[in-house]
Amino acid sequence: MTSATVGGGLRERRNTVDMTGVAVLTACAVWALLTAAARGGRPEGVLLAVLALAAGYAGGRVCGAVLPVGTCALAALAGLGLAVAACERGLPGNGTGSPLGHTGAAAALLILSAGAACCGAWASARPAVRLGLRLLAVGIAAVAAVLGSTAALAGCTAVILCSLAAALMRRRGVGLAGLALTAALVVAASWAVAKKVLPEGLAVSLEGQLTRHRIVLWQDALALAEHDPVLGVGPGRYGEFSNTAQQALHPDGRPHSAPLQQAAEQGLFGVLLLGAVFCWLLYALWRSPHSTPVALTAGAALTALAAVAVVGNALSFAPVTAGTGLLAGLATAHPWAEDLSPELPDTTDGPLGTRP
Repeated sequence: MTSATVGGGLRERRNTVDMTGVAVLTACAVWALLTAAARGGRPEGVLLAVLALAAGYAGGRVCGAVLPVGTCALAALAGLGLAVAACERGLPGNGTGSPLGHTGAAAALLILSAGAACCGAWASARPAVRLGLRLLAVGIAAVAAVLGSTAALAGCTAVILCSLAAALMRRRGVGLAGLALTAALVVAASWAVAKKVLPEGLAVSLEGQLTRHRIVLWQDALALAEHDPVLGVGPGRYGEFSNTAQQALHPDGRPHSAPLQQAAEQGLFGVLLLGAVFCWLLYALWRSPHSTPVALTAGAALTALAAVAVVGNALSFAPVTAGTGLLAGLATAHPWAEDLSPELPDTTDGPLGTRP
């Protein structure tokens, strides 16, 4: 097989990933417009999230091709700064009243920052740079602890541990499938909590962590989804139908759970589209020309972010969706300085992330 033939095959795979992403994001935007037209909702929030994710992904692909390690380091520092600023300003939806701490923009940005730092460490060939970026990731986790964000601390720790364990993975498909299953279990657990089908002891324990107010918000969202499972009540209209949201001390009109908000406002198809976006990002990481540790580290960060989004309003902030796309773009970019390898990149990485 000639080098040109293999190069064409790799380009075809990247084109397939990109076209899949375009189709999924377009479907999200179109469905938001359709449900808004049918129910009189406000689709601007969904459209902004789609635009921010696409812009971040495109920017990550470009910057990752030119300066992958430097961009990862800058992204980690920028995310850390934005997270600290978000905590200081007390942005709505951060969930500071919960034992989980910040479960909105702050926690999400800290997790993405840790993921970017770990990805940069694996992308660098210099031991000193690798050590520095890993120490930066540990520092980000320490900042999460100082800020009192249990969710961010758990997410950053999980990303760091998964990044280190990724060195032992030979085939990224198994690892990414495990991450997808983890995200699905977290979503299923949130639905079980809202539906009151968990054992009493476990339900009481989770209620202590999530707070009773948040669980009631979830139950309102589930009731709205069951009332109209096809179209929902319309984008941005959850707050109009939820008495619990209206009576909150600082009402924000959201149920503090991305899947349940999608179900309430855009029906079950909206939930499927949200899941399709996550699956597309994992698929892009599976096809990434980067080493397995880079792909699995980014996948772990996206999975931790998904878990935070299940119990908070992380995806309601444009910097978070843009950062998500940026991290995915960095982890799937093909550095221009590298020649195309004659080996397939997705499942043949060696134990240390180098191609055999």
